[in-house]
Amino acid sequence: MDEIRAVEILAALGNEKRLQIFRLLVQAGHGGLNIGEIQLQLVIPPSTLAHHISALVKGGLVSQDKIGREIICKAKYETLENVFTFMMDFLGPRLEGEFKVTYFSIIN
Repeated sequence: MDEIRAVEILAALGNEKRLQIFRLLVQAGHGGLNIGEIQLQLVIPPSTLAHHISALVKGGLVSQDKIGREIICKAKYETLENVFTFMMDFLGPRLEGEFKVTYFSIIN
């Protein structure tokens, strides 16, 4: 991963609502959540939610699957893993022990 891609990913998470949406999707697991469930849990107007989900999709952090009339949003764990790996390489081994414990508790 290059620095430009890392900046794009981190920028997508650089908003309180987007971070809340992403956290909710990570907590939901691999099955994800439909847009209506996200909206109910976070009390976000539909147009605002669409804007934030679009930014997360563009950042490569969220995928969307249409199943019938529902749109299911899922966290893309591979992107999260890649940006964490980049940050570990960037920050160096000084943080390795503490960071790895936190990182693996999030991913697994």
